[in-house]
Amino acid sequence: MSIESIIGITSGLIGIISAIIASICWVKKKVKKCPASELFKMLMQKNISDSKRREILIKLNNSSLINKKIKEEYIQNFRLENRGQETVLFDIFDSNDIEPTDDICKGLIGVCMPSLRKRYQEKRQNKQEVSFSEPKQTNNISNVENVNPSKKEQTVYMSEMLKTRFPDTCNRLIGILEKHSVKYAFLKGTKDIWCRDYMPVQAESGKFIQFRYEPSYLKGNKEWEESRSDVEEVCRMNNIHAQISDINLDGGNVLICEGHAILSDRIFSENPERTERELIDELGKLLECEIIIIKALNSKDEDFTGHADGMVRFVNRNTILGNRLADDYKYIQDDRRKIIEKYNLKYIDVPFFTTDNRDSAIGIYVNYLEVNDLIVVPVFGRDEDKEAVDIIQKAFPNKVIETINYDEVALEGGLLNCTTWVIR
Repeated sequence: MSIESIIGITSGLIGIISAIIASICWVKKKVKKCPASELFKMLMQKNISDSKRREILIKLNNSSLINKKIKEEYIQNFRLENRGQETVLFDIFDSNDIEPTDDICKGLIGVCMPSLRKRYQEKRQNKQEVSFSEPKQTNNISNVENVNPSKKEQTVYMSEMLKTRFPDTCNRLIGILEKHSVKYAFLKGTKDIWCRDYMPVQAESGKFIQFRYEPSYLKGNKEWEESRSDVEEVCRMNNIHAQISDINLDGGNVLICEGHAILSDRIFSENPERTERELIDELGKLLECEIIIIKALNSKDEDFTGHADGMVRFVNRNTILGNRLADDYKYIQDDRRKIIEKYNLKYIDVPFFTTDNRDSAIGIYVNYLEVNDLIVVPVFGRDEDKEAVDIIQKAFPNKVIETINYDEVALEGGLLNCTTWVIR
């Protein structure tokens, strides 16, 4: 073999080896490169230091999605503190003049955030952001602080998504509210229509308590998890100020009347880190009430939320309306009779029925809207409608009863109380 051949073969081998090494290095680099969405998740982790978060922020800044738009000063001064995902996201956009486009929002959290983009643009156009509204005028809301309990007139708030997703149903409800001169407004920044569950609970003194909103029934389903509203961000956008509690509790599982509060026993499984006694004592102090615990259905397939407002409602301190006991499970009947005796309550039966769709709320008459001297009852085109309305009217002889077809919302799993937040 000639020297020229040897040199040629050697050069070829060196070229191949160099290419292999370069490929290996490229693969390693790609493996080490974390997607922007994963970096943002890491940034929001509670169990890491702020110095580690700044390292993550540097990597995020170097990603092709952000492309070095985050200022060095911002990175060095970054603190997570107790902020939620949307608050941090907007802060990054706002402080660094990054337009929250659909591509960037999807790349960071997997979903578009038109509300953030609108807020970003409004701020840059020096528009004054007004949050709350008076009925039949604008959709703005005045600053909501702890209010004087002697001011009894109530206002109904709904998620903006209710009028977007169910415009016909929403307009029917608004028509009833306007007919009876009930004030109403829409909440900004929400991700779903069930505002009763994630908005603060108002105690009888007027104070607001913002409970932790991390319901177990939303976990394990990506679509549901992504639809969970960021309560901190919703309150901030709507100028709502509340006392914070780390108890995990949905507003739909709290019914308050004249020193009594009814919750279902689902509260215990949602807060396994506390004993039942600790929970009851703490809730009693926060809600300024005697706590009454009723049993929810054992099967989450039949009632995945376990909310009290799908089972009973107060007429007054000593009287409750509830799903007809004779048609319910024996263990529910036994529990209600025990509660009735223990707290000296009067129980008024209201008909109810179920459908083949386990996720549907069709058939639950007690999930009505009560505001001031008005009660809006859902009806379903069944023989039970008239009986239910008559029973509720008899229980509230001094209130006006209106009915509404709310089926398209009910098929999603909730009714009128679920989709309204009533405060005074």
